[in-house]
Amino acid sequence: MGAVEANFDGLVGPTHNYGGLALGNLASAKNSGSISSPRAGVLEGLAKAKMLADAGFDQGVLPPQERPFIPQLKALGFAGASDGAIWEAAYKAQPALALNTLSASSMWAANTATVSPSADTRDRRLHFSPANLLTVLHRSIESKQTRRALLRLFPDQSRFVIHSPLPAQSCFADEGAANHVRLCAEHGAQGVEIFVHGRDAFENWNSEFPARQTLQACEAVERRHELKADRTVHIRQARRAIEAGAFHNDVVCVSAGPILFFHEHAFEDKSATLNAIYQAACGLFEPVFVEVSDAEVPIADAIASYLFNSQLLLWPGRGRLVLLAPKETEETASTKAYCEVMTASNGPIGEVKFADVRQSMRNGGGPACLRLRVVLTEAERAAVNEKVWVTDARYAELVDWANTHYREILMPEDLGDPALVDESRTALDALTNILGLGSDFYPFQR
Repeated sequence: MGAVEANFDGLVGPTHNYGGLALGNLASAKNSGSISSPRAGVLEGLAKAKMLADAGFDQGVLPPQERPFIPQLKALGFAGASDGAIWEAAYKAQPALALNTLSASSMWAANTATVSPSADTRDRRLHFSPANLLTVLHRSIESKQTRRALLRLFPDQSRFVIHSPLPAQSCFADEGAANHVRLCAEHGAQGVEIFVHGRDAFENWNSEFPARQTLQACEAVERRHELKADRTVHIRQARRAIEAGAFHNDVVCVSAGPILFFHEHAFEDKSATLNAIYQAACGLFEPVFVEVSDAEVPIADAIASYLFNSQLLLWPGRGRLVLLAPKETEETASTKAYCEVMTASNGPIGEVKFADVRQSMRNGGGPACLRLRVVLTEAERAAVNEKVWVTDARYAELVDWANTHYREILMPEDLGDPALVDESRTALDALTNILGLGSDFYPFQR
């Protein structure tokens, strides 16, 4: 059955700022307290999405979440004469806590959910499991609204299964598609689904940085998605990678079709990992492994440049794959040199394009962080909310929306401004009309 791999990019929200909230994310920590540009951030993301749509890819968008998230503050006992007053009071009283309800982190759609195409599932439906993201406070408040968004984008329950997030307990810590890889001969064929965990929930994890994904979460998603055990692989991310700042597997690994592009230190047991993938793919396709050695690209450079947090794409009209990498990959000596050697060879990756997503990168999210990949059959694609697809008209509408509603800059001293509440809500209310999400999509609308 023919199918396409669609990308749904998270729109950068109106309160995009550098709060430095993500332990283990080196870029987030480095840029904490910097001046942000919400307008530049959303326009950068839209430009990347439009480039792919213009190239012939199926490209959609995901809405940002309501921030600052006043319901969370109310639940924590903050009060005021208005929601703006509640935000101002909370920020003055406990700014570190309040910042966790202001983050625009839902822009990183790779953490939205884990997705299993209907070609892989026993019930032949496309399954989504929204990530609970419970390891860090600012992301743990996303999952309920994430599920609501997926239900509005993929409403046909005969074709799509939108599960509830896994239990909000550390044993089931789940970070979504950022720790999930699918290999296949072609999108519509049975594939091999690879789940990457950082720790076993029942072991003692002792490290400076958290291992955000548990084996138990991966196994639960496998069961609920009704995947075939012999076509599913569970592998462990290398402790060395986590301790170097690879807080998700997609910082050191990316795939497309049968090709796995990864760093030498991505997996705890590389030999066992590759053998397990070979065994799972037996009879379906021949996996192709493209390994980048630490001698060519030290893992510190791989993480700083986000070489692997790129989109690996079968570009229309190209014979070989195209890597869509952040500009930082071009500006880092080792990764630039590697890309030049790689594309000059006869390997499967024949070209590297560079995208400017600096506002996202400064918070630790490259091109791959901004997108959720969803394999859709022709019938499934037709069942998607058609207003979320990026067309010339939709792009123009979204650019106008961003220019109208987003601040050009957010200074650190602006973050407690009570006006942010109404500004953000006005922008999101307008967006629900553009994307056909309904008048009750956000909590403030209900």
